[in-house]
Amino acid sequence: MVKAIILAGGFGTRLRPTSCTRPKILFPIVNKPLLQWTLEKLAKSGVKEAIMAVSYRTEPFIKQFEVSKCGIKLTYSRDPLKNPLGTGGPIKKAENLISHDENFFVLNEDIFADIDYTKILKAHEQNEEKDAIATIALHEVRKPERYGVAELTRENRIKRFIEKPLPGTAPTNLINAGIYVLTPRIFDYIPKGQTVSIEREVFPKLVKEEKLYGYVFDGLWIDIGKLEDYLKINKILLDSFANQCEREIVGVEVKKPVAFDEGVSIGEKSVIGPYAVLGRNVTVGENVRIQNSVIFPGTVISDFSSVDGAIIGENVAIGKCVKIGEGCVLGDHVKVRDNVVLVKGVSICPGKEVFESVLTPKNII
Repeated sequence: MVKAIILAGGFGTRLRPTSCTRPKILFPIVNKPLLQWTLEKLAKSGVKEAIMAVSYRTEPFIKQFEVSKCGIKLTYSRDPLKNPLGTGGPIKKAENLISHDENFFVLNEDIFADIDYTKILKAHEQNEEKDAIATIALHEVRKPERYGVAELTRENRIKRFIEKPLPGTAPTNLINAGIYVLTPRIFDYIPKGQTVSIEREVFPKLVKEEKLYGYVFDGLWIDIGKLEDYLKINKILLDSFANQCEREIVGVEVKKPVAFDEGVSIGEKSVIGPYAVLGRNVTVGENVRIQNSVIFPGTVISDFSSVDGAIIGENVAIGKCVKIGEGCVLGDHVKVRDNVVLVKGVSICPGKEVFESVLTPKNII
């Protein structure tokens, strides 16, 4: 039985302030947490058990969060409290939970990928005939400098792997998509109890030994590690759902595509969309305008307010006649008083209360 290790130990500094109170893998994407999207895809590929490689910070969040496990058994492997293990160390730490007789998947936590896991598994099995220890999913992007970049031979062996090359120096546009199939021999390359980067330390060794292979796929792929990319994946999926029926709301203008979770309430004369995602039990007043935004569950947006191009965290209270501009990010439990204007690029940490307008981009801590 093929298992999967999901690397879920990070809190996502680039997704702050919404990541201050949840790990990246629990971010809602069209009202469904990223972890659930991942488990659904794994289940369709026949995976029955996933090992969550977590930190002491992320473990309680994941355990307490209501996520459909899609028939997959979840077990946990936790980094030491004072010694985060990087991306390779957690794989070694989970060794006792992995069969030494079967290959296994490893997935980065902040990746949304439309990939058929059975195909990369089959590709790796074929690569094993050429002594492969790892096969990594590769995806073509316009700007590869943010990622690990691979150069392939005609036989799909990786002959060069460069982690985050300098601008203009990347040998190809094929990047590490954060999805791997590994043989148990990989454990011999990772020292026990140490912080190890699989991208910077292990993969280059495998390249030298000619044991690292690539699998190129063309499906949808996005790293949601940045706020703009998080909004982008919501927008892409909304487009794919554009023809699905949303319930009619009397007195409200709904401009598709939009997504409403259960318990959403919207007042008369409000205009919602396009590209608006409203989480569970979101309450919207009258004459409100929301577009190009993601609103997390439990938030209240009062009469005559507008939200355009923003991410609004969970249980936020927005007063009347508030204007929230593009690129604003409000953490959980923020309170914004009546008549406040937040210009482009304002971010507010969880639990803060804002009484006055913020007319220059800044972080409110």
